[in-house]
Amino acid sequence: MEIDINCDMGESFGTYQLGMDQEVMKYISSANVACGWHAGDPMVMERTVLFAKENDVAVGAHPGYPDLMGFGRRFMDCSPNEIKNYVIYQVGALWAFCKAHGIPLSHVKPHGALYLRLVEDEALARAVAEAVAAMDKNLIFVALAGEKGKKARKIAEELGLKVACEAFPDRAYTREGNLAPRNMPGAVIHEPSLVAERALRMAQEKKVMAIDGAVIDIEVHTLCVHGDNPQALEAVKGIRKTLEQHGVSIKNMKEVLKG
Repeated sequence: MEIDINCDMGESFGTYQLGMDQEVMKYISSANVACGWHAGDPMVMERTVLFAKENDVAVGAHPGYPDLMGFGRRFMDCSPNEIKNYVIYQVGALWAFCKAHGIPLSHVKPHGALYLRLVEDEALARAVAEAVAAMDKNLIFVALAGEKGKKARKIAEELGLKVACEAFPDRAYTREGNLAPRNMPGAVIHEPSLVAERALRMAQEKKVMAIDGAVIDIEVHTLCVHGDNPQALEAVKGIRKTLEQHGVSIKNMKEVLKG
């Protein structure tokens, strides 16, 4: 059994430091790097790409809404064409840093509110998938695992993209299979042992327990740990140790999808 562990990274900006990228990088297999619009800047992008290269971690782009003030977690009224061009612009910027430092760009994972909007809005899901396919059909499209992410995944596959189904052991789920809103009590899970336990169930049983106790079926290729969670380092250490102790190999997305 193989699975990828990814983390949202490169979210510092100027003098503002967020996350523990250097420490967390040692325990993951894929990094989703902010592209300067919801977080990050050119210096942070380069530094994060170099951290990933040093640790043999696959690099993916993490494009979001143009919303530094809101960290990309506020919904914005953007047309599909605007979203398509926003994604091309951001992915292109990170691709340039990867090219400059001799490593491939692995995948594209939308960030925050944009990621969640794709679950409900097929036109925006198509716009993001079209942007990725127009740049390089070898890029992996990362989408929400489970029934709620099915439409976005289908659109990406129709456009010739490989899709990695993603689950979130450090986030609570609603009965419908969405991530619980961050303003809901218990939406972010901080206890590392519980996060590791949920990760193992996702990997082995393809299931997750919703916030109301319902059990949801999910096919999972990659597990995400949020880099801005103060417990991110302990959480990712626990996830990796628990998975490996139970015979689950940690591979990057491309290797998992090959298997």
